[in-house]
Amino acid sequence: MNASTSTQTGSGSTQTGSSALLRVDNLIVEYPGTGFRAKPFRALDDVSIHIGAGETLGLVGESGSGKTTLGRALLGLAPVSGGTIRFDNEDISQASRSKRRALSRDLQVVFQDPYTSLNPSMAVGDILSEPLTVQGRSRSDARRRVREVLDQVGLPQDSIGRMPREFSGGQRQRVAIARALALSPKLIVCDEPVSALDLTTQARVLDLFLQIQRDTGVSYLFVSHDLDVVRHISHRVAVMYRGEIVEQGPAGQVTTTPEHPYTQRLLLASPVPDPDRQEQRRDNRRRLLEEQRAHDIQAGVAA
Repeated sequence: MNASTSTQTGSGSTQTGSSALLRVDNLIVEYPGTGFRAKPFRALDDVSIHIGAGETLGLVGESGSGKTTLGRALLGLAPVSGGTIRFDNEDISQASRSKRRALSRDLQVVFQDPYTSLNPSMAVGDILSEPLTVQGRSRSDARRRVREVLDQVGLPQDSIGRMPREFSGGQRQRVAIARALALSPKLIVCDEPVSALDLTTQARVLDLFLQIQRDTGVSYLFVSHDLDVVRHISHRVAVMYRGEIVEQGPAGQVTTTPEHPYTQRLLLASPVPDPDRQEQRRDNRRRLLEEQRAHDIQAGVAA
């Protein structure tokens, strides 16, 4: 399936793919098959993206499209079978464990579920200081930095001695964001970081991400299944379908006038308050889905 792409950059991005902070070219992630004579499963197929300094790339698609696998490959948590991942002009596609530890200073992650991503047996102060001490910071320096990141994410200083269970979901995600910020990274992989939150809390956490980017210049790979979310936070958007990038370009363009039928279906899946418009969107989405199935059967990729 050929990707519909744009070489334009979104507002706030001035870097091209060749000078990007992160450049992924023709990435393949493949897992061995299981069972008798099972074929290997290709989770990512010829994926190419780039992210500039201070830029957010929104990565959108339905569950199973390969979004999280791409994030895991960047973090060294999924096997790279082909292609390259270059971060800060260095090939990290097959980085060793020791290299990955060094990379954690500049490449961090915020996971989806704030209820499981924090160690329930550790106080918040210990959770936030752990990455600092692993990197060799002194205890006094770590304590100072913990207080700074708590201020950055809008949590009170007395959070240091409290346990994760004492916080709401939105507050826990702020702790997770603070942990990612502790080492002042250049890029944060955000894997569905607001999907487990209610709508009001989602908006507040998204605004926090935007404020942090304005203050620090950090870049984000922002993974989401929600076009409305990526429209709000992203400079550019890449759309994944069955392990491939099928469309990418400026956020305003991709999320309002998409070219690829799959992106159009995602847009039509967003609810609107008008019942007549909603019914029309459902009909249009059903038509596009039928056309996509016919295309897949013709291409020999139907399930």
